[in-house]
Amino acid sequence: MKMAEGNHSIVTEFVIAGLTGKPELQLPLFLLFLGIYMLTVLGNLGMIMLILLSSHLHTPMYFFLSSLSFIDLCYSTIITPKMLVNFVTKKNIISYPECMTQLYFFIAFVISECHMLAAMAYDRYVAICNPLLYNVTMSYQVCSWMVGGVYGMGFIGAAIHTFCMLRVQFCKANIINHYFCDLFPLMELACSSTFVNEVVLLCLSAFNIFIPTLTILSSYIFIIASILRIKSTEGRFKAFSTCSSHFSAVAVFFGSLAFMYLQPFSVSSKDKDKVSSVFYTTVVPLLNPMIYSLRNRDVKLALSKLFQKKNFIM
Repeated sequence: MKMAEGNHSIVTEFVIAGLTGKPELQLPLFLLFLGIYMLTVLGNLGMIMLILLSSHLHTPMYFFLSSLSFIDLCYSTIITPKMLVNFVTKKNIISYPECMTQLYFFIAFVISECHMLAAMAYDRYVAICNPLLYNVTMSYQVCSWMVGGVYGMGFIGAAIHTFCMLRVQFCKANIINHYFCDLFPLMELACSSTFVNEVVLLCLSAFNIFIPTLTILSSYIFIIASILRIKSTEGRFKAFSTCSSHFSAVAVFFGSLAFMYLQPFSVSSKDKDKVSSVFYTTVVPLLNPMIYSLRNRDVKLALSKLFQKKNFIM
């Protein structure tokens, strides 16, 4: 290990410990996560292509959903391939610049997903509570600005976290007790003060979890109130069905994320963090396209028409 230029750090590379140190579990876990990743790529790419090719899915709701699928695909790709390499190699080394790059893009897309789910909740609120003004309120320009703002908050937040991490000196052990470069495992290796990093982490995590959560909760309060005013049972069911998929995705993602980051640094448990991380880095990107396809009539109809068109051409 040499003195790295520009970051005052002795460590120039890290060793990623991985998900488990038990040799007998390496191959089964490799096959499991390879299967999950292949299904994740297939599901999210399939959702994006289906929305692009189906004209009746060119609505704000599916515009946001295609962006969500893109985010899921990106941060799953940032994490899972490197984790798969760790299952088949004895020593998984990642350089300091690669580690910081992985950290940056991972944080950027996780923050983006938080705010994208909030934007989708607002879209459902407008659709159910103000249906006559929906096309005006959720115009293409408005949706584009919202998606741009979502990505903007993600990349700015990631830049702040990464800049704080670049100021930290690493001169202890270089083994990251995790399966990717995340904030908590990196701070555990620091030999300089991480107080600023911890404060920034708690503040930004609170903002990026509480603000979207408040937006989602307030949207659903108005949505539920509006649904209860619908007299017909069929009308209530139809209105609720447009929100149930989104609510399921929100519950899984925010539950695991809050469990991971909204806690004092001193009480962080390594094994608990790994399990929680698996949920939002591998399981959530897999579940989202399944939730929105299996429980969505429009998506099923679009898929059926696409297959019928393909069979007709052939």
